[in-house]
Amino acid sequence: MAQGQDVDPAGPGERGDARPWQDPGRSVAERVEHLVGAMTLDEKLSQLVGLWVGADPDGGDVAPHQADMSGHVPAFADVIAGGLGQLTRPFGTAPVDPVQGARSLARSQAQIVAANRFGIPAQVHDECLAGFAAWQATAYPVPLSWGASFSPGLVEEMARRIGASMRSVGVHQGLAPVLDVTRDFRWGRTEETIGEDPHLVGEIGAAYVRGLESAGVVATLKHFAGYSASRAGRNLAPAGLGPRELADVILPPFEVALREGGARSVMHSYADVDGVPAAADVHLLTDLLRERWGFGGTVVADYYGIAFLHTLHGVAADLEEAAGLALAAGVDVELPSVHAYGDFLRAGVAAGRIDEALVDRALRRVLTQKCELGLLDADWEPLPEAVRDPAGRNGTELTLDDRRSRAVALEIARRGVVLLANDGTLPLPPAARIAVVGPLADDPLGMLGCYSFPVHVGVRHPELPMGIEVPSVLGALRERADGVTYAPGCDVTSRDTSGFDAAVAAARDAEVCVVAVGDRAGLFGRGTSGEGCDASDLRLPGVQADLVRAVLDTGTPVVLLVLSGRPYALDDLADDAAAVVQAFFPGQAGGQAIAEVLTGAVNPSGRLPVSLPRDAGGQPGTYLAAPLGRRSGVSATDPTPQYPFGHGIGYTRVAWGDVSVLGDDDAAASGSGPAGGRVAWPVDGDVTLELTVRNDGARAAADVVQLYLHDVAAQVVQPVVRLVAFARVELDAGASARVRFTVPADAASFTGLRRERIVEPGGVELRVARSSADVHAVVPLELTGALRRVGPGRRRASADVRVLDPLAEEVPA
Repeated sequence: MAQGQDVDPAGPGERGDARPWQDPGRSVAERVEHLVGAMTLDEKLSQLVGLWVGADPDGGDVAPHQADMSGHVPAFADVIAGGLGQLTRPFGTAPVDPVQGARSLARSQAQIVAANRFGIPAQVHDECLAGFAAWQATAYPVPLSWGASFSPGLVEEMARRIGASMRSVGVHQGLAPVLDVTRDFRWGRTEETIGEDPHLVGEIGAAYVRGLESAGVVATLKHFAGYSASRAGRNLAPAGLGPRELADVILPPFEVALREGGARSVMHSYADVDGVPAAADVHLLTDLLRERWGFGGTVVADYYGIAFLHTLHGVAADLEEAAGLALAAGVDVELPSVHAYGDFLRAGVAAGRIDEALVDRALRRVLTQKCELGLLDADWEPLPEAVRDPAGRNGTELTLDDRRSRAVALEIARRGVVLLANDGTLPLPPAARIAVVGPLADDPLGMLGCYSFPVHVGVRHPELPMGIEVPSVLGALRERADGVTYAPGCDVTSRDTSGFDAAVAAARDAEVCVVAVGDRAGLFGRGTSGEGCDASDLRLPGVQADLVRAVLDTGTPVVLLVLSGRPYALDDLADDAAAVVQAFFPGQAGGQAIAEVLTGAVNPSGRLPVSLPRDAGGQPGTYLAAPLGRRSGVSATDPTPQYPFGHGIGYTRVAWGDVSVLGDDDAAASGSGPAGGRVAWPVDGDVTLELTVRNDGARAAADVVQLYLHDVAAQVVQPVVRLVAFARVELDAGASARVRFTVPADAASFTGLRRERIVEPGGVELRVARSSADVHAVVPLELTGALRRVGPGRRRASADVRVLDPLAEEVPA
């Protein structure tokens, strides 16, 4: 069939049925090819663009340059005449009741289906980074809290629930997770990252993808790639990356999430790496992503990212050239609305300057995904099942914030609270006189990240309630303790110190004082953390550090509580505090979780997914530092963090036993130090380590056993240590567990001199540790055999935790 042939789509197909592309009995490829062959150029292009209904060109930006880029968007009826690829953020643009929103979306879909001769609905996407970004939907902790929890299974359950809520109202695609490995904590979007380590980001990110995809929602990996490595931590800035840092730090989480999570979409980054913007990078989006990694899904543009090739990057002379560059690189869908892929792309194809085969390539990917989602089926129904009954599901109104979702949000918040230091002041005594001070002590928005609906959109609608219950730390503490007094002391950003006297007086009259400081999330400078809210240094914003110092000077024991979207340098404030607690925007249940930790109802178990620096003005750096990146005698600056990656303590210290290396006969060899000699580890084999951990305390506890690799001498400079596995261990009082790590030699691979990933023979160490700086045992090993090249699909280390039956097995001391 000739392309664009004037056919009656409702007429007979090759096998005599009415609409072949709607027949689920045919193969996906056959259904898609029928459409590609029958569509006109205009109909093809209509499938490659989105439409953002309600985007405000006059202000209230929730995307970069929204006001600049939204004025050209045509009317809904005009756009859908030949079909529509995507509908943008029907729930994440303005507050809408879930049931009414689902029904309104269904009406829009019915119009789209009726307006195009093939009856194809739009694919609907929305944000879901910290929960479905919709009014009245559960607001979960931000990704840094997921990382702090070291709990992939719980994150997967969270994502499954997010996906179910999205599907219940007719959304097909979620713009999450963010798999950027944070490289400079000054970057405002640090709160959106899972942490500073690629293994942790990959493990947690893949779990999120599995959960979202299991609910039938397309997960979108972002931002591919290099966005978080921008110079000076500035948003949408050039990324100063070498090829090895890109290959060994930035890219691995994306590969893992595609291979192990099954993500069906990728969003390109805004960044340029070595002068090449991601949206125009054929090597990145086609050679690597599709040909080497085998990705078969869709690549979508970050909002306005195709036009930015012309307007911001200057690699395209006009929007037609921008469209041609992006399409050739492998960007399939322009979001949020039709622009470069509209009239400009049409003109380029019509004039022969852009090959229509590139349009067809993108079209096949878009239609294949729609087919997999059931959007091409003859029996597709625009109204979701949950709202087909006028009374809603099960006779009640549809809720996006049910009891189970709140319970999951609470548990992630609990596991994400990190106790950094404690002299015994915590848990708070039940009858203590407690002063609570600080600008975030009684601020519900202080619990939420910038992509939660109340912050992202709700703040622009003060006439409406928040839509969910978000107790503050103060409110939650008052439910659990008597005699709590309060004084805010100052604002997050203001320089006003007039409230210091009241805060100091409250602290002086108390037996212990909790000081809650940190960030308020926002967008594009309207907060201290979040997209576009970059920092010039890592000092606490405003006069908050001065407030903490004033309270410390009273002599009352101080619990320093930091609620933030990035790590801050606390220096002597932390040194002088009785206890230090870090929570990264812990979500709507965060106030309860923090109060439970402070009062001892919950034994803290979070571990730092990012290092906490001591020096606010020094160049921020992560723990993945080469030897020259560590402290030395040739520089006056010391980059050693105040609290290292992986650090965290609880109210009960779990005892760890000796580490054993298991061979084929399960004979154990001591792994306590170099004196034990080096165990042979074939470059294509596995090594297995085991240890017993025991909770000698009187209460339940959780610990995180971390496994790091140290390369003694490699052909290119390597980080001193890097995480290769971890195991979160939950233990009742008196219980023990056996932790086993199986580590393939692939985990020791890196990008060598020839820019190929290799496993190099030679000496290495596996370090069983409580943090990147607190090593429990060193296992010296010798990688044996010839140098081996490792391609995509390399194996990763795994962990197995087996709780021991004290009656059946003797527990080692």
